[in-house]
Amino acid sequence: MPQKSSPRIKILINQLLGYSALAGVMLGTTLSSVALAEDDAILEEITVTAQKRKQNLQDVGIALAAFSGNMLDKMGVTQSSEVADLVPGVHISGNLAGQNTQFTIRGVTQNDFNDIVESPNAVYLDEGYIAIAQAQSFATFDIDRVEILKGPQGTLFGRNATGGLVHYISRQPTFDAVEGYIDATIGIFDTPANAESYEVTGAVNLPFSEKAAGRFALKYRTHDGFLKNNYPDGQFGGSPGDGAGADLGDDDTFSARSTFLFEPNEDLSIRLSGNISQSNLATGPYQSKPTIGVFEDVNGTFELVNVLDVEPGETRASIGPGGVDLGSDLDNDGLFGLNDPDDAFLTSRFGVGTDFFGYVDPDGEDFTFSSDFAFEDQGNVDTYGVNLNVAWDINENMTLTSITDFKDYEKLLFIDVDAAPVNQAANYAAVDATSFTQELRINGESDKTRWVAGLYYLNIDSDSDNGLKFPANGVVPGAPFDLGSDARLKTNSYSAFGQIEFDIDDKLTLIAGVRIIREEKDYEFSQNLYFTQSSLEIHQGTPIQIGPIFPGGVPTAFTADTGDTLWAGNLQLDYRPNDDLLVFAAIKRGVKAGSFNAQLAGGLVIPNIENFIPYDEEILYSYELGFKKTFADGRGRFNGNFLYYDYNDYQAFLFTGVSGIVVNADAEYYGADLEVQFTPLPGLLTQFSASWIDATVKDVPLRTGGPIVRDVKPTYTPEYQFSGLIRYEWEAFGGMMSILGDASWSDSFFYNLRNFEADQFDSYFMANARLGWTNADETLEVALQARNLTDARAGTQGFDLATLCGCNEIAFRAPRWFGFNVKVSY
Repeated sequence: MPQKSSPRIKILINQLLGYSALAGVMLGTTLSSVALAEDDAILEEITVTAQKRKQNLQDVGIALAAFSGNMLDKMGVTQSSEVADLVPGVHISGNLAGQNTQFTIRGVTQNDFNDIVESPNAVYLDEGYIAIAQAQSFATFDIDRVEILKGPQGTLFGRNATGGLVHYISRQPTFDAVEGYIDATIGIFDTPANAESYEVTGAVNLPFSEKAAGRFALKYRTHDGFLKNNYPDGQFGGSPGDGAGADLGDDDTFSARSTFLFEPNEDLSIRLSGNISQSNLATGPYQSKPTIGVFEDVNGTFELVNVLDVEPGETRASIGPGGVDLGSDLDNDGLFGLNDPDDAFLTSRFGVGTDFFGYVDPDGEDFTFSSDFAFEDQGNVDTYGVNLNVAWDINENMTLTSITDFKDYEKLLFIDVDAAPVNQAANYAAVDATSFTQELRINGESDKTRWVAGLYYLNIDSDSDNGLKFPANGVVPGAPFDLGSDARLKTNSYSAFGQIEFDIDDKLTLIAGVRIIREEKDYEFSQNLYFTQSSLEIHQGTPIQIGPIFPGGVPTAFTADTGDTLWAGNLQLDYRPNDDLLVFAAIKRGVKAGSFNAQLAGGLVIPNIENFIPYDEEILYSYELGFKKTFADGRGRFNGNFLYYDYNDYQAFLFTGVSGIVVNADAEYYGADLEVQFTPLPGLLTQFSASWIDATVKDVPLRTGGPIVRDVKPTYTPEYQFSGLIRYEWEAFGGMMSILGDASWSDSFFYNLRNFEADQFDSYFMANARLGWTNADETLEVALQARNLTDARAGTQGFDLATLCGCNEIAFRAPRWFGFNVKVSY
């Protein structure tokens, strides 16, 4: 159940209300009133670049949502992944308890936690591709707009936009005047930890001349851990190190971006930007719940067929045929305590209704727990990038654009595998990667055609270290040591693309496009044993190779190089019977390149492992029918899309034991999206959106090489999602008052591909609110804000570890938060 607000929360709320009222009274007595514009009831036209050129949102035959940076600020969006709450059909997945988050679009997802993996949903920042899937979560600041495109976008955006893409566009320099702002927010999370949060964002625009300007922006965000840790309550085993038992869920991030714009003449534009971000984070904020595996005898082998939440009176470690307790499988070899000497010490639970070691979370899904492997400032994420955009208008009908982008990523993050006060195992995820992209394209148009053609090059060099850490003083014999999965993947991708729009007549337009891709990869993967002493560091000492392959019985690294030719394309008809209605039908082919697995050492034995390390490309055929309708003299929009996906060799992440690999499986999706925006009267904006996805992944094995296969739902894919927004503003205190509320509801969804009963997050309803006041010249704004007013337990990520610890690790979005915001513009 949601927790009651603490007295400290109530005191802070009263203080914030007092500050807001005081600011309103003091400023309202000196400022003149603001009159509403006559056309305030007309919806603002939104310009997007979804087809590599500027267009009105309603003129683009794509399922597309767009939000201005001002709206994102008012809705309290501070992280890139939070836009998923605003768009039904878009969800999040990932790992490390939300410290690494990826987008799921219409059920197209990939939650493999190794950093060599690219997402099937592309994320761009200022037309620069974010190649590392785990880098899709970043702080948002000084954003002009975000565009979310649903469905395959591979023709114009490349081979890894199978499900869609999210594009963030930052605010650009202008030559008009010196201007800027400072935006500060203070808040508190409503949990027993009473975690406070502070955030400051600032930006300045500096014209250097009539032809040169710069914009500089920065953001600093810090908050304490909101997940209260009661360690050493329930301690089992010794402490993993000094500082164990910290509160989790904190953040300490500094980000900055500088952009320079030079326009020597009206035909040439040169824009150079650089960005940097540094984050220090505690151990990932997972919690645990007790679970129990259910086994069946299949041809003399015990096969896991389900996982259940543990009942209050349960003492068995597992449930075998006829209800017998099979014991545990702590060493993850598929043999259980009754038949395996290595597991013999644990043939039942140490408590009633607990995990294997007698622990159960004291308040269930609320934000109090006990975990030993929990350290402050244990992890870090450091990124920087440079982007050069040169646009030359060759003539009034043709533009040549060059986009050069470089990014560097480094991270080291940790989680407690059992998320409990049991010194058993931790997981670390480290990466050192770079990406370089170069796009050269030319856009043109004539009376009846618009076209774009280009060349694209991508290089990714990724060095990933992902492994299991067994800390000192633990329950695992031989600790401390690390089992490392060390992978190096180099990717070179070359492509040529083109798309043309041809007006058959004044109402009908044909759109056709294709992209040809040449993909080359070099891969090396080894599993190694390290005798590491520290809980805060990895890879100490000389490695001892333990796999992953064993030619002649000798542990050996896996190496491979591949070269594949791929293609994506689209064919579409747009029909516009009048200026207020667009109807479109599209067939698209999306593709995501094949790659390689880098499974954790210590996972379930995989027969013929060398055959399962590589996996094939996935191909998505999308069939879509949509419409975009403007009504009530521009005061309303009604957009809808209906889709069918035929998915060949869907890259499905199959997690078993303590590890997982990607396997190829066919899939079939049906779905629909609907959105209504309406301004019934001046100053009032309403919006409602909904999505439905009925998706099936076919013939998925319950374990690699196992005898049981099932049709399942893809992970992180709610069948139904709804969202709504209402905003109203009116004259008050010599300025404008505004109230904004938004809400979203998500159906339940699975976080493990096997769809076991316990591996599912419940549905949830979240609501946010904002009450603000802006002075007459819009130089001062104050606001009270609240996020997750319903204090919903909105699941983000989970992993099934029923056979390892008798538990699942689960993570939730941040709890209820209250804040006060002041923005000064000049």
